[in-house]
Amino acid sequence: MTEDRDITTLVFDDNRLLAPLFGEHDQHLALIEHRLGVDITPRGNRISVKGPQNARDNAQMVLTSLYERVRRGLEVARGDVEGAIRMNLTTNGDVAADESAVRTKRKLVTPRTPMQKAYVTAIRAHELVFGTGPAGTGKTYLAVACAAAALMNGEVDRIVLSRPAVEAGERLGFLPGDMKEKVDPYLRPLYDALYDVMPAPLVQKGLAENLIEIAPLAFMRGRTLASAFIILDEAQNTTPQQMKMFLTRLGEGSRMVVTGDPSQIDLPSGVHSGLDDALAILQSVEGISHVAFTAADIVRHALVGRIVTAYDKHGQKAQGSRGTK
Repeated sequence: MTEDRDITTLVFDDNRLLAPLFGEHDQHLALIEHRLGVDITPRGNRISVKGPQNARDNAQMVLTSLYERVRRGLEVARGDVEGAIRMNLTTNGDVAADESAVRTKRKLVTPRTPMQKAYVTAIRAHELVFGTGPAGTGKTYLAVACAAAALMNGEVDRIVLSRPAVEAGERLGFLPGDMKEKVDPYLRPLYDALYDVMPAPLVQKGLAENLIEIAPLAFMRGRTLASAFIILDEAQNTTPQQMKMFLTRLGEGSRMVVTGDPSQIDLPSGVHSGLDDALAILQSVEGISHVAFTAADIVRHALVGRIVTAYDKHGQKAQGSRGTK
């Protein structure tokens, strides 16, 4: 690495790794330029970065971390570039996240924000973790990845994934089709996450052999789940009674992750959320961790983060105007 006033030059030792680093038509470099306010010019195995000192330093950190990712044989997608930029800007250049990466049978899942990193660390260290915040922050996806890794490593014997079928009021018998057809629409996001972090044959084998169970919350009543990795998704749509029932399913050698978005409650008017209830009651209980994501942790399309922020501001403004009446 050399510097000349407002230009920093990076030199990479393996030209073969630069194509995946730069992206198709240099789209990764263009993204870094746009996000960090620099101009990047590649020449052979050298990259010239022009801009203010702080911006150049940030770009150097991001490019170096992504190069190391490629050198380890990992792909670099647009989301990985976004994640490296975000981690760099929020951790003062400390973009290394290897210790918090989750390796599954299909991929290496790397946290893309400091809060995601804290979430994975909490899941590994606590028997019960609450992950709350807006959609797109990786709450469910990272929990499923941790569950898949725990099953693969022999830390648990099975995975249990659950959601409240609140739209059906849990009255599944009134829906058409057999039981699988009745509940699958509500559980589809869990299937999607599972198939993304595990090869399809392993998922299908796990489902057939009951090593992986995906079921509506109503099916959890009366059970004790030992040596299992248990995830409750969309927990804001549980009642306090349902939440207490679910939390007390935790058996010996098991871990539990409860995820939800308190701003997206679909319960009938006047029904209190079991997630809000549990967070208030259990906040000082030893062995429990709560990781609260914000719009800053959204790792979907950048516009999603701006949409969530706009809705949050609108809600706060509306609440404030009601309070002054």
